[in-house]
Amino acid sequence: MSLETNDIRITPVAEEPGTATLKVEVPVDRVERAEQQATTFYAKRARLPGFRKGKAPQAVIRKQYRGEIRERMLRELIGESWKQVIDDGALKPIAEPHVHDLKFEDGAPLSFEFKVEVKPELALERLGNFSVKRTVTPVTDDAVAEQIEEMQSQKASWLPVEDAQPTNGQMVSLDIATVEDGAVGEKRPYQIVLGSGNAIPELEEQIMTMTQITLRDVKRQELPALDDAFAGEVGDFDSMDALRQAVRHDLEAHAAREADADVRRQLVDEIITANGLEAPPGMVQRALSAYAQSYGVPDDQLERFTTEFRPVAERQVLRELIIDHVSERESLAATEDDVDARVEEIAARRDTEPGKVYASLQKANQLREIERGITEEKVFAHLLAQSTIDNA
Repeated sequence: MSLETNDIRITPVAEEPGTATLKVEVPVDRVERAEQQATTFYAKRARLPGFRKGKAPQAVIRKQYRGEIRERMLRELIGESWKQVIDDGALKPIAEPHVHDLKFEDGAPLSFEFKVEVKPELALERLGNFSVKRTVTPVTDDAVAEQIEEMQSQKASWLPVEDAQPTNGQMVSLDIATVEDGAVGEKRPYQIVLGSGNAIPELEEQIMTMTQITLRDVKRQELPALDDAFAGEVGDFDSMDALRQAVRHDLEAHAAREADADVRRQLVDEIITANGLEAPPGMVQRALSAYAQSYGVPDDQLERFTTEFRPVAERQVLRELIIDHVSERESLAATEDDVDARVEEIAARRDTEPGKVYASLQKANQLREIERGITEEKVFAHLLAQSTIDNA
């Protein structure tokens, strides 16, 4: 790749797996034009003693705003240079570039280097002839009963309890004040179901013993009867047997999806091992940073988090690179028709119009997620067709 448009010359200097370095050279006349544009920008806005707004001589503006003019000029030329790289399309950057080795003096050309993370080209010599096992976890009667008990709990009523010590399973409304250095802070209201795991054990112990807690009320849970009326309340079911059958069907579908996901995990691991793949460090670090931000990891735990989650990040990076590689090589990316068909499926399940679903997904920025999901489905269908699946 060698670019030379708008008087700016860009040439590759070095390329390593996951990183590219480009040298940028801007001739004197282009630098001077950018400097003049920056000077004009400040001249129109400057308010200097002895001059009306926008009427100060440019020589005065250059002297007064020398640093600002230089910064604006450099920002413009760097941005224009990077736009040339992107418009060319030969490079596949995955992050914004870093500028290094910037050289600039008055009356001289400008030069600098872009260092940027790029999507590495994988050498995938083997993508098939693997053997993976698909194991579907059986759905037991206990699992069905547990799911129905959860529904029963969600439909429960909460009735007041008078003159009783709080116990596990009861809902308490209380005021709690924090104590720091012996000073009692402002009380705040809380509502907690004891024994649900939503409060730390020490706090629950204080609630049950009424130590330093202001209790406002206690309620006990009254569960509805598991009868045909309950089945009709939680869904369009005419009997408990119909509800149990529907719950079993949902649990079996979930177990099948988990088994399929595990097959994909095995296949990715086989491809990584067979091709000796290593994740680019820069991409791994970016993934770790995203995980840490998503989970709200405090700074003092960041090092430990990074160490523990690095294998997860490395595998996720390689998984995405494999999908991208196969998708591009085999032309398996989701098309506009694919997305439209998926939106129509969603609309049919929701009994609504596809246009409304599309607008909702677009507003929530979820169309890209659907497109990516379809691409993954195509890629794994292609890969699994080349291997053996043992249904255990």
